[in-house]
Amino acid sequence: MTQLDRSTLPASDLDGILGEGGLIRRTLEERREELTAVRRHLHRHPELSHAEFETTDYVVAQLESLGLQPVRMPRTGAICDIPGSDPALAPIALRADMDALGIPELTDSRFRSQVEGVSHACGHDVHMSAVLGAAMALMKAAEAGALRRTVRLVFQPSEERHPCGALELIGEGVIEGIDSILALHCDPSVEVGHVGLKPGPITSATDPVRIEVRGAGGHTSRPHLTQDLIYALGTLTTQLPAALTRRMDPRSGVNLTWGQIHAGSAFNAIPSSGVLEGTLRCLDHEAWDRAEQLLEELCAEIGRMWGVQIDVQHDRGVPPVSNDPSMVRILEDAVAIAYGRDRVDSARQSLGGEDFAWYLEQVPGALARLGTRTPGGRAYDLHMGDFTVDERAIVIGADVLAHACILRDSPLQAL
Repeated sequence: MTQLDRSTLPASDLDGILGEGGLIRRTLEERREELTAVRRHLHRHPELSHAEFETTDYVVAQLESLGLQPVRMPRTGAICDIPGSDPALAPIALRADMDALGIPELTDSRFRSQVEGVSHACGHDVHMSAVLGAAMALMKAAEAGALRRTVRLVFQPSEERHPCGALELIGEGVIEGIDSILALHCDPSVEVGHVGLKPGPITSATDPVRIEVRGAGGHTSRPHLTQDLIYALGTLTTQLPAALTRRMDPRSGVNLTWGQIHAGSAFNAIPSSGVLEGTLRCLDHEAWDRAEQLLEELCAEIGRMWGVQIDVQHDRGVPPVSNDPSMVRILEDAVAIAYGRDRVDSARQSLGGEDFAWYLEQVPGALARLGTRTPGGRAYDLHMGDFTVDERAIVIGADVLAHACILRDSPLQAL
């Protein structure tokens, strides 16, 4: 495929379907208030991973109101096809994650979370709303004969927890026969109206790590007669992350960071067990493949040093999201036609994890960074209780996804 000169892309093309004044944009502008209301409903009613029951009901009702026939997944989540005009073309998928986080909302918004201790602090309410908006626009495009390839909408549960929802849906066959897949993720460091893109790895592999240390226990006055378990834990806490960075290529971005440490219940007693828990992150897929064995080897060496028994539980969480370059070019074209080439930002690779990566182990696709920061405003961070988005991002995300689905097979791609 020859890459387009995006600096000279027309503002409108494909018989009035694309661009600023095209059918996709007009449809979304007409339904902007409706999409905002959808997002606010989802925001008020967040649900944790694997418990997105009301969210699934709501999404299914929205899809049915468009005349579509969604299929519920066995537990939570749903998929739905928008038929294209050419059955010989394999479907393209749009994925939206559905779950919220166990984080109390700290905003004073009129539509703040009504569920104590739970909030959409990662923007999944925006992701769902944008994919629903894309569905509205693509239905109109299909009626106009502009949608050649079927679009499969994938509303996925449990992105935030392990085991993740992506593997669950893959196991249900939702991407069998799929040609490619696209997704958005809110990015509060990017201005609303802009979309961050990057070919290749854009996130990190992220694995939960749990290390249990055991010894005989004893009195703090006689550490030489037992195993000083706290000292061993301290060595693991500081030396294990350091050793990993010296035993692996620094370009692989290996990072082991602890989130919990528990041991002991008395100031004058050496405990017999303790636990460390954290996350291992790798920017590089090859390093991710090697990290598990090295982690076990290093823990065994530290255990021998202090005479303690160390058991490592390292779960393969998610690989890095590695964007297919050709799918990134389609998203670039979509942004350029819909909003202008200057709205495409170069994204940096993040150490965050995303289970969208599992789909990309099966089919080509790309994850885009959707700008949610109000120009000149504060860059709120993800997974924080005060996370706030500029709601104009909903229509922009829907617009870009719908454009990308049309451009997947449009004559523009052959230029």
